[in-house]
Amino acid sequence: MELRSGRRLSSLPPRKRNKSLNRRSNIGEDEDMISTLPDHLLLGILERLDLHEALRVGAASTRWQHLPHQLSHLELYVDQFHGATPVEMMDAFTDAARRLLSIYPPACSACSRAIKTLGLSFYMSDPPQLSSIGRVVEDVVSRGETEYLEFHIFPPSSSDTTLLLAELGQRFISFSHACPVAFRWLTVLTLEKLAFGDADIAGLIKACDKLEYLTLISCRLVDHHSALKIDTPCSGLQELWFVGFACKRIELISVPKLRKVWCWSWPCESPPVHFGHVPQLREVSLGSRAGVWQAPFALSECLLGATNLSRLYLNFGCEMIWIQPEHPKHLTTIFRNLTDVYLYCIFPECDLNWTMFIVQAAPALLNFTLYRNQHPCVKTSEHSAQKTNMLWEPSKDWKHPNLKLLVMAGFEEEDKVTNYLRLFIERAVGLKRIELRGKHPCDKCNAMDLELESTRSLVDKASRYRIKERLTHESSLSVKITIC
Repeated sequence: MELRSGRRLSSLPPRKRNKSLNRRSNIGEDEDMISTLPDHLLLGILERLDLHEALRVGAASTRWQHLPHQLSHLELYVDQFHGATPVEMMDAFTDAARRLLSIYPPACSACSRAIKTLGLSFYMSDPPQLSSIGRVVEDVVSRGETEYLEFHIFPPSSSDTTLLLAELGQRFISFSHACPVAFRWLTVLTLEKLAFGDADIAGLIKACDKLEYLTLISCRLVDHHSALKIDTPCSGLQELWFVGFACKRIELISVPKLRKVWCWSWPCESPPVHFGHVPQLREVSLGSRAGVWQAPFALSECLLGATNLSRLYLNFGCEMIWIQPEHPKHLTTIFRNLTDVYLYCIFPECDLNWTMFIVQAAPALLNFTLYRNQHPCVKTSEHSAQKTNMLWEPSKDWKHPNLKLLVMAGFEEEDKVTNYLRLFIERAVGLKRIELRGKHPCDKCNAMDLELESTRSLVDKASRYRIKERLTHESSLSVKITIC
């Protein structure tokens, strides 16, 4: 997952959004004929343009001038505006937001404009600019017709000193207190590179009545030895994304409507998150390249309160496996509804039999996917934890009756894969299909040596065919093996 400051809102976790065309429309050609179209058709054209372009069109033609003020779906990004400094860019952004979100013309009694969806991506700037944005948003949502409101807020610079992060974090909290109506209507909030007090985030969630999606990227607690505790029993929060969040651990004490949690690249001791009262939680994704300060932990310790999971994603970054194999009886209650498991980036030398403890603990499991997918361009960090092999022997008499699909991608060791598939076929008695896939393409590797990468891909595919032949020739195999 690639994340960067100032990105478009549409590059955040999947949300309900409007599609925009990237290409620019040449309004100048056939302008007279286009201008004869009725307003609702012209609005349809503008809604498919980049909003900054729509503003330029409105400024260039008296026929189109009033139309940007009738758009009901708006997304505005600070990086669409030019300026010598972030302050100048924010001035231009704020001015455009004021003009777009006001009723036009002011005295028009027939104007019945309703802004249904509004997304704003802007810098964590000076309080006057933030207040101006907050006021104009409050004017919009006070009309009571906004269904979707999103803020994406990030610092204008790359500085990440503790002092600056704390200052920006408190500025943000002051902004939320100064504009309570706007924050009560927020449905999606993304924050980058801010530091918070221990209770700030839980207080923010409580203040945002309609908040459903919260993403925190490269944020932290001011005291990173403290735990982030979220106890919000009345919250409507459905998704939480933590990317590089620095704290001792994350404790989700009570978030009853939470359905999805992503926790990536945690710079803390393991496990990074603990689940309390989360009765609707269906999907958990944990991904990190383990550092030397981290030790493997038990999934049962981490997922204790997540008893209704249906999908589990674990990404090991081709480094140390940071979970411990454990007896299935410790996980069966947690995994009783689990149907899909995805294990990503298992390092090449690692034995694969340990993955069976997850299968054994999940009686309802239908689909099981293993990805290796390590590319030469990925280098091991000097701060990475030492890789150790994982040893596990499944119970002798155990069989899984429900699992239907096994997917393996990017594994090249023929003997290891063949032996693992034999074990899997023996134990998963309801298995219908095995898919053997190659690596996902990598732009960096292709850029280094496209011909070498292409040749390697053909070699790997031939290896997968040999694995299939070895398995199908050994016995009357009822499982369909597909080479992708």
